[in-house]
Amino acid sequence: MTRAFEDLLRELAPQVLGALVRRYGHFDVAEDAVQEALIVAAQQWPRDGTPIDPQPWLIRVASRKMIDLLRADQARRDREDAEALAVPIGPATVESVVDQDDSLILLFMCCHPALTQASQVALTLRAVGGLTTGEIARALLVPDATMGQRISRAKQTVKRSGVPFRMPPAQERAERLDAVLQVLYLIFNEGYSTTSGAELLRIELSGEAIRLTRMLHATMPEDGEVAGLLALMLLTDARRRARADVNGALVPMGEQNRHLWDRAAIDEGVALVTAAMSRKPLGPYQLQAAIAAVHDEAPTAEDTDWVQILGLYLLLERTTDNPMVRLNRAVAVAMVRGPQEALDLVEEIATDERVADSHRVDAVRAHLYELAGDLEVAVEHYRRAARGTTSTPEQRYLRGRATRLGTT
Repeated sequence: MTRAFEDLLRELAPQVLGALVRRYGHFDVAEDAVQEALIVAAQQWPRDGTPIDPQPWLIRVASRKMIDLLRADQARRDREDAEALAVPIGPATVESVVDQDDSLILLFMCCHPALTQASQVALTLRAVGGLTTGEIARALLVPDATMGQRISRAKQTVKRSGVPFRMPPAQERAERLDAVLQVLYLIFNEGYSTTSGAELLRIELSGEAIRLTRMLHATMPEDGEVAGLLALMLLTDARRRARADVNGALVPMGEQNRHLWDRAAIDEGVALVTAAMSRKPLGPYQLQAAIAAVHDEAPTAEDTDWVQILGLYLLLERTTDNPMVRLNRAVAVAMVRGPQEALDLVEEIATDERVADSHRVDAVRAHLYELAGDLEVAVEHYRRAARGTTSTPEQRYLRGRATRLGTT
């Protein structure tokens, strides 16, 4: 199956799921039916050709699969199930559900208040973002089995809640917003810096996160954190073309060709974050966007205003208990006050069980020891970091760094 074909199915999946849930209800059954329809497409389309209009094709197949699933569970079918089965599946039905994009409604539906925030995030990444259980587990730093159970329980909770398939009113949107923003942030990160496999980027994921965040910003234009998240995505994605060399190898930001950065995206992101920073209270996405803007506005890596970045990280730490934020702050400390103080901070951070086994801790240690001139220890940590990551481009970069330092 080609990457373009996979991208098409990933793009269509939330649209088909939204159409089925809007028409028939039963989120949990609809999600299973969509997955079965995608399997049929993966088997038939490469052989017979992709339909001219693939979305209605998938809706028809998923609708039939959904009815099969409901009929297989007759003992637990209630009156609402019977009504769903009475609806004929034909061209008119399909046309009635394909004319709108339900992704944003799905996003808020998955962030139902009956779920814990962890379950809200996991379910939405699965249903709207199209991530696999393994990808979600790595993004949220939990075991695969735990994540599979969490997603299954979340689907059952949404089913029992009987939540109507519509955009929630303003008050409910505000209550679910934190989870929605975290979901979008994680989808973007998985696309911009893939956690496993041979690819450095998954543009379909980062692009979908930006698209959904634009939709959310249009719905809630005065919310500073929504604007901040959109700015953060744009300012980060602006560097995408420079993140890999002609051979596909990872290029760290300090070594990137800044002429390849997307100036239009940077200008849009800077304008968004400038306006967002005037709205109080400041939240983590506004502050992360401000940090990204400082990096993007520096004409060279040497011109980066690390003092300002360190100050922003100190503010950011007051808004979030995220060890990765502290790890990034350690790098800023090294650039302002020297690597030894930063290494002391990293050793503190490494006691946090959420990141104790993360390869990123060793990668930062390696960078700091390299700055301190202790190349032998730096090489050791680069190699340990390479063994710890499941991303092939990261492994190559870290091993390459170790090899270069080991021969100097």
